[in-house]
Amino acid sequence: MFHENFREGVISAKQFKREDIEYLLKKSKEMLKTKNSNLLNGKILATLFFEPSTRTRLSFESAMYRLGGNVIGFHSSDVSSIKKGESIADTIRTVENYSDCIVMRHSLEGAARMASKFSQVPIINAGSGSGEHPTQGLLDLLTITEEFGSLDNLNIGLMGDLKYGRTVHSLSILLSNFDVNVYFISPIELKMRNRDKDYLRQQHMKYKEITDYRKILSTLDVLYMTRIQKERFIDLEEYEKVKGYYIFRKSDLDDTKDNFRLLHPLPRTTEISPDIDHYDKTIYFKQTYYGIPMRKAILAELMRD
Repeated sequence: MFHENFREGVISAKQFKREDIEYLLKKSKEMLKTKNSNLLNGKILATLFFEPSTRTRLSFESAMYRLGGNVIGFHSSDVSSIKKGESIADTIRTVENYSDCIVMRHSLEGAARMASKFSQVPIINAGSGSGEHPTQGLLDLLTITEEFGSLDNLNIGLMGDLKYGRTVHSLSILLSNFDVNVYFISPIELKMRNRDKDYLRQQHMKYKEITDYRKILSTLDVLYMTRIQKERFIDLEEYEKVKGYYIFRKSDLDDTKDNFRLLHPLPRTTEISPDIDHYDKTIYFKQTYYGIPMRKAILAELMRD
């Protein structure tokens, strides 16, 4: 059973086998049919966001409320005792007394895994530095399956900041469970990290690394864009070299398949021209909606009695 294998929570995309993903996709599709329920009545979710968030935090909170539960927490380390010098371990050991599950975002890679070592309630990784963001990857898979009916036999491009982009790290790991062709598209300076590629090779995932997306654009079913993350750069001169490297425009959209779909985890800056937002092929705002059913499914599994 899913909840038996995820007692510590959802920490990494590497926890998931194909059957786990398919189970959650099925449960998410069921959640799409019912807007509200009392499935988690009496349960409390703690949201600990040490980094800014719009979609992840609000969709987790919305999902919990729509399941009949309640939410406590904070959206900035400035309003927690971390500002006074409290350790993550002590924060977790305190908050677990007040909640049935903890969702945490932190600037440090590995923070969620560390938190899980101190917690008696499930921890959900809502983003750990430049490491992973597994629930974003899961909602991305739900988005793709809703559009294409399946994940197998698709040509999928992941483009932008592949070095620091935690969403693409988790998404590529999850995709390695399926029969897909993946293209890693990035400036040389922001290529997928070797450790991530080593893992994907072990999983026998088929991928190619390229710089110019236009060379393969007409073959893609899905293009998943990400922003260049200024906040992850230690040297701002390095950021200046790559900012604005990719800008997807209407002329690019014209070169795609009829069933092509453009995704983005958001927020975006300049990498997608706003004048294509209304096209059927651009579904990044629709994509945000799927965060609700996927996170409802995850919360229901982790907190069910």
